[in-house]
Amino acid sequence: MELRRNRNVPRQQGFTLLELMLVMLILSLIVGAVFSQMSDAQYRLNTEENRLGDFQEARDFVDQFFRDVNQAGTPNIRMFDPTQTFSPALNSATSYTWASPYVNDSRFAVGLVSISTNSIQFEGSVNGTGTVQSVIYQVNGSGSCTYCLQRSQVDKVIGSPLPTTATGGAQSQNWGTEINDVTNNSSGLPIFRFFAYDGTEITGSSLPADISTSAGAQSIANVKTVQINLTIRNPNVVDQKTGLPIETSFEGEISLNNCSMATTGQPMSCQ
Repeated sequence: MELRRNRNVPRQQGFTLLELMLVMLILSLIVGAVFSQMSDAQYRLNTEENRLGDFQEARDFVDQFFRDVNQAGTPNIRMFDPTQTFSPALNSATSYTWASPYVNDSRFAVGLVSISTNSIQFEGSVNGTGTVQSVIYQVNGSGSCTYCLQRSQVDKVIGSPLPTTATGGAQSQNWGTEINDVTNNSSGLPIFRFFAYDGTEITGSSLPADISTSAGAQSIANVKTVQINLTIRNPNVVDQKTGLPIETSFEGEISLNNCSMATTGQPMSCQ
C-alpha cells in the first residue's frame, strides 16, 4: 500500500520573536496609558479633597462669625432703666461725647466698635450667658500670621471698648481660632464689606472707622449688613492643569440686629 502526503494542508507556524516583541510593546503602551489616567484621576481627587477641606474650613469659620456678630449689641442700655440703682454704680465716664454715656460700662454692649476691610470688632453676649464679650476678627491680629484671619474673644472690661493697641483703649485681646492661607490682602480684595441701612456701601474715606471719632461712630451706627469674602490659596497643593496653588472662595452676608451705642440719632442707634 502506498501512502501519499496531502500537499494541500498548510504548515502551522508560531509567532516570530519580532511579532511577540511588537505585541508586548503595544500592551505596554496600553497599560502605561491606563496607569497614567489612573494617576491623573488620583491627583485630581486629592486636589478636590484639599479644595473641599479648605472650603469646609472657611464655612465653619464663617458660620462662627455669623453666630458671633448676630449677638452684637446685646445686652444694651435700652434693655435696662438707667434711673434704677445699679450695683456697682453705672460707669458713665467717657470721652466720647457723641456716644451713649455707658459705652465704657462692662455690662452693656456697644455693638460695632470698629470696622475696616480686613477687621471687625464688636461687643455682645456671644456665649449666651448675658456677660458681654469683646470680639475681634482680624487679619494677622497677633502680629505673627500674615495670611491668617484670626479671632479674639475676651470679657469686656470697664474702660474704652477699643483695644489696648489703640490710643486710650482699655480692651485686652486673646487670639485663638484662625483660618490659614487667606490671600485677599495680597490680591487687593476686601474681606469685610459694610452696607448702610439704605443699602449703600460704606467705602473709601469712611474706612477704617471706630467709635473714637464722631464721623466714625456715625458710619458704624449706620451699618445694617456685613458681607464676608474669603479667598483661600493653599500653597502646598498645585493644580496640575494650571500649575498654580489651588484656590477656594467663600462668601456670606448677614443683617445685623444690633442696637448701636456708638452714637445717637442714626438708624441703628439705641438713642
